Amino acid sequence: MAAVPTPFEVYEDGATYLHGTKAQLAVGQMLEPGHGSNFEDGRVSRHLYFTATLDAATWGAELAAGDGPGHIYIVEPTGDFEDDPNVTNKRFPGNPTRSYRTRHAVKVVGELTDWVGHPAEQVQAMKDSLAALAERGEAVIDD
Repeated sequence: MAAVPTPFEVYEDGATYLHGTKAQLAVGQMLEPGHGSNFEDGRVSRHLYFTATLDAATWGAELAAGDGPGHIYIVEPTGDFEDDPNVTNKRFPGNPTRSYRTRHAVKVVGELTDWVGHPAEQVQAMKDSLAALAERGEAVIDD
């Protein structure tokens, strides 16, 4: 049965971290900071972002820059990490999305292939909302 994203529901009791992207990656690959941001053109990201919820990873896969299908990878952080300040307390008090960031590499240890995306109209509404924030100069990423 396909994994359906539910907001704030921890995937596999929080023992698993997920990274959503459009990039095609291989098991064993190390992801490191210093690549173009998925959410701000022309910006190099100083952090890697990951989550313990399928819903947040699904949004990452759906909203990431690039063409083609989204992917959700199971990742293991190799160093310290912190709550993602772009979500924590900015949009949601605390960290119910269990979203994190690190300046260290994360290792790809697997890929989820049975996840279900959000409805197309919900994805478009989110893209429209993000575009409106950018147009108003409010799409600031704390990186």
